[in-house]
Amino acid sequence: MTPRSLRTSVSIVAAAVSLLVAPAREVSAQGDQVTWGVHVVLAPTWFDPAESSGIITPYMIYYALHDALAKPMPGQLLAPSLAESWTVSKDSLAYEFVLRSGARFHNGEPVTAEDVKFSFDRYRGAAARTLKERVAAVEVVDPARVRFRLKQPWPDFLTFYTTATGAGWIVPKKYVEKVGEDGFKKAPVGAGPYKFVSATSGVDVVLEAFDQYWRKRPSVRRLVFKVIPDESTRLAALKRGEVDIVYSIRGALAEELRRTPGLQLKPTVLHGTFWVYFPEQWDTKSPWHNIKLRQAVSLAFDRNAINQAETLGFSRIPNSIVPDIFDFFWKPPAAQYDPAKAKRLLAEAGYPNGLDAGEYFCDVAYANVAEAVQNYLQAVGIRTTLRPLERAAFFSGYGEKKFKNLIQAASGAFGNAATRLEAFVAAGGTYVYGSYPDIDGLFREQAAELDRKRREAILNRIQQLVHERTIYAPIWQLAFLNGVGPRVEESSLGAIPGFAYSGPYEDVKLKN
Repeated sequence: MTPRSLRTSVSIVAAAVSLLVAPAREVSAQGDQVTWGVHVVLAPTWFDPAESSGIITPYMIYYALHDALAKPMPGQLLAPSLAESWTVSKDSLAYEFVLRSGARFHNGEPVTAEDVKFSFDRYRGAAARTLKERVAAVEVVDPARVRFRLKQPWPDFLTFYTTATGAGWIVPKKYVEKVGEDGFKKAPVGAGPYKFVSATSGVDVVLEAFDQYWRKRPSVRRLVFKVIPDESTRLAALKRGEVDIVYSIRGALAEELRRTPGLQLKPTVLHGTFWVYFPEQWDTKSPWHNIKLRQAVSLAFDRNAINQAETLGFSRIPNSIVPDIFDFFWKPPAAQYDPAKAKRLLAEAGYPNGLDAGEYFCDVAYANVAEAVQNYLQAVGIRTTLRPLERAAFFSGYGEKKFKNLIQAASGAFGNAATRLEAFVAAGGTYVYGSYPDIDGLFREQAAELDRKRREAILNRIQQLVHERTIYAPIWQLAFLNGVGPRVEESSLGAIPGFAYSGPYEDVKLKN
């Protein structure tokens, strides 16, 4: 055989091998696509950081589609992101951010100080009132520097602005003004590691890698968030390889997942605390005005048994609406399960034969927890009617103060004890139906206190009063049980402490 014919033969063989190998790689990596089975219906409002509602769910999308000046990241509670640095004036009245050189939006426009000011000005989500009452001005120093001036020193400015709300997540001013508010939700443009491709209501959200992302080029080409509200259907999809990662698998299904060869159970304890709320406790005509009735509810259900049954014992029970991993957390007495005492308190409150307590509102994704609590309440004589709602509708109604009787709610938002109390306890909070003047006074006092020890003492006192008055009946601090399929090398689940979902998405990897 001549050298030329040898080279020709080798080329033919190589081409044949490549034809065989390329499709095999494509099949194994599904075109570099990772698909999540998501437990809630994804709402368009969650594409826009301006409408961040004080819950963690939208961050499932934010961490892929958008970017913030600073945000929680692996190993850092507050990592520089679109801002490479920031400084605080000596009088604590000015915060100046220096923007990262080269950071761009998905349409190619650079991230500028004008975009930062615009994003803050249009922010209307949870804690918008608190932020805007305390910020005197946002000044564009130059295209790469922006300065926030405060009306008075506020030790929690960075926490509220960068982590506890969506105000510090930056959107492109020119694009939003061009397409309008509704247009932005239909085709959002961000500065995150993935750009928007499509969203089909109730079906899926598709994103594609943004190769110019400043931190790194994403490892996976395409992300798909597939809406699968039914838990058993999610697990079946993971087993069949239709999805690669599933959120929220509980109880017997979680045990099944853990036993299935090739699948991994990944539990993560979140910032997410759950509770039963008594929105009518300030109404003197309501049964819930009587603290004994609220205490009866708290004593009636067995948190440890619910934990074992639903989250295999991985959840924690701090007996507070403030997560035990938050700064300024006050540790209350341990939660008690005492149905006999609950019945006695019910009788002392004037209901020896029990009480028809009306509707029990909840997020449909956690109707299983509500059913467990409801059964315990029924056992002591407190009868309720369960009203599960889709998550977006639930939090909309909750925030608009539309619910009565009992509300089972939760928050997994980033922050500290002050941010949690601001949203759920202090007057004017997004989900506050009523408040107590002494607690409100203490909250205002701590907000201006620069001495950390004194501030911690005030926040501890507020949490103590919340506990003593049974404003809430806490349930647990959720362990989110997720499943990972055999194709995934790195799921990024649990990489950001206390975060419910995969993140950072640019670190998600498939096996070769």
